[in-house]
Amino acid sequence: MKILDVLELLLLAAVWGASFLFMRIASPVLGPVWLIELRVLLAGLILLLFVIKLGLITEIRRKLVPLLMVGCINSAIPFVLFAYASLSLPAGFTSILNATTPLFGTMLSFIWLKEKLTISRIVGFVLGFAGVVVLVGWKTVSVTQSFNLAVTAGLSAAFLYAIAAPYTKKYLSDVSPFVIAAGSQLSAALIILFFTPFTIPSSVPTLQIIFAVIALSLFCTALAYILYFRLIQNIGVTKSLTVTYLIPIFAMLWGMLFLKEPITTSMIIGCFFILSGVAIANNLFSNLFN
Repeated sequence: MKILDVLELLLLAAVWGASFLFMRIASPVLGPVWLIELRVLLAGLILLLFVIKLGLITEIRRKLVPLLMVGCINSAIPFVLFAYASLSLPAGFTSILNATTPLFGTMLSFIWLKEKLTISRIVGFVLGFAGVVVLVGWKTVSVTQSFNLAVTAGLSAAFLYAIAAPYTKKYLSDVSPFVIAAGSQLSAALIILFFTPFTIPSSVPTLQIIFAVIALSLFCTALAYILYFRLIQNIGVTKSLTVTYLIPIFAMLWGMLFLKEPITTSMIIGCFFILSGVAIANNLFSNLFN
């Protein structure tokens, strides 16, 4: 990868790492459905302004069906599933579920897109996932029905992310990242809208909740998806999905800065394993400056 690709990957991990904090804050008050509806609607409208300004609105009409599909399997369903999981699971545990995306994605890309499944990619992904486990630390969690449902929701969301990435590469590779981001978020908003009447929040959101929703929409969705779809086009599906290994690092960092959470030895060791795994999977040592 080029240096610019590496920087974009790190920036994407940083803003997506913050999304777990914002969902943890807002989901108990607004509920998963309303939180995600506000998230994708605000992000989609902002992105639509860029699309109109760039004169790309006709691309949305031309690729309407693929954009609807990406909006469904890459935003609407997985966003709601992770928001639901955040109601019952610790943020760190949820990030482990999210980090299974590249494991699903590697096999799907190998089967669907015929991407070469090299030994270095396999080793890198396994090492990266092991680092996530070390980073978060094993904690005793009561196995209840709500716990099982939350874990199932998180794993299902990760699997859908893995499906959406090669689908995007296959059917939207010739479309601007702005169009993909705007079209998919507006499509997700349309899909979720049908479920909002059944999950109306029972309390008025505070300023903290409003701020969390705005940050989640502007940075963790609008900006993040422009970067994500751009990376898929520039470096491929499998390498783009390694961003999920970096997300817990930044989630822990934001926790330290804003919630005064300590950095432990397991976090330092986990970071080492994760960065090593990403480097091996992406051949960074040999391709970084190419």
